[in-house]
Amino acid sequence: MKIESNYTSPKTLLNKGTGYLSGYSHSLNPYTGCTYGCSYCYVRQMPVSLFRKEEWGTWVDVKQEAAVILQKELHKAKAKGPVSIFMSSSTDPYQPVEHKEQVTRSLLEVMVQDPPDFLFVQTRSPLVRRDIDLLIRLEDKVRVSITIETDREDIRQKFTPSAPPIAARLKTLQLLREAGIPVQATIAPVLPSSPAFPATLRALVDRVCVDDYFMGDGSGGKRTRRLGIYSLYEELQLEDWYDPAAYRRVYEGLQQVFSEEELFLSQKGFEP
Repeated sequence: MKIESNYTSPKTLLNKGTGYLSGYSHSLNPYTGCTYGCSYCYVRQMPVSLFRKEEWGTWVDVKQEAAVILQKELHKAKAKGPVSIFMSSSTDPYQPVEHKEQVTRSLLEVMVQDPPDFLFVQTRSPLVRRDIDLLIRLEDKVRVSITIETDREDIRQKFTPSAPPIAARLKTLQLLREAGIPVQATIAPVLPSSPAFPATLRALVDRVCVDDYFMGDGSGGKRTRRLGIYSLYEELQLEDWYDPAAYRRVYEGLQQVFSEEELFLSQKGFEP
């Protein structure tokens, strides 16, 4: 699949935290669009995707001079009060083009020099390993959350064929934790997984967040249903996993190996 990369010159980067992210003062998206193109992504139903002629997953806008803009905005925001940042809400900050463009790395460099009170980094990309040297310097003011929806690679390939392999994400969790960086495994959305999934995560993290379409898409699952994702469950004969109670299958397994203080459900797992 051909990916179209464009360059934009935004006037602002920090957006006010609202709705699901109301616990944050700001959200921060280094890119617009996302070339992982996950089949279930709620952003497909948002204006950023709906008003674009290209299919979601085939394009990404690279924000130029992002570090310069953030430096100014961050300084102003901190003068007004505590600053907590969620990166990112409608893209993955570690897009494949980040290897070359290094927009996210440039933003981290700004935040190392002028730290926010808290930074939450949400990604599914092993590329975050590259920035361990910067993340370490943020100490307890950062948490890196790695999306791992399932431990089954066959399921990953069906639902998110363009996303990084599960094994690489698990290894990334290990490396971040060994470096002393606060980490979280985020099972969002819950996809069909094996009974061994909880034990696999137990060996790597001490914090797990579980979310699904019905709790996490902002519409009780209606936005996700409009994507036609249920047909994929039917094709795989896994309809029982597309249910508001399906997350319990994973959550109850996690409860066997994690304490209640280590488990977070939906929005609670993303709060500062």
